[in-house]
Amino acid sequence: MALTKTQRRTRIRSRIRKKVSGTAETPRLAVFRSNKEIYAQIIDDLSGKTLVAASSLEKGLSKEGTKTDVAKAVGSALAKKAVAAGVEICSFDRGGYLYHGRVKALADGAREGGLKF
Repeated sequence: MALTKTQRRTRIRSRIRKKVSGTAETPRLAVFRSNKEIYAQIIDDLSGKTLVAASSLEKGLSKEGTKTDVAKAVGSALAKKAVAAGVEICSFDRGGYLYHGRVKALADGAREGGLKF
């Protein structure tokens, strides 16, 4: 029986989460992508707390251009908040999505904003 798209992503996501875990020194940058929006969080898994979050739903974020352009803006907004919170290094959790398109644009925007991963 073939897996659905969601089941396949969940399987890949759990495989990634076995390896990638966020600590206080290097928290995890987690990405969630819906059909319309994109969300990103920087998480300390040891304490179970979200340190910084950004999404395409935030006010003040430009919704101009394609969804890829918006994802890049979310990445740079997240990086700006993270640097202000004292986070400079993190590990990237693509959440089972391919590192391509909107996920890659978000990562590029975060790198340009000053995050290292």
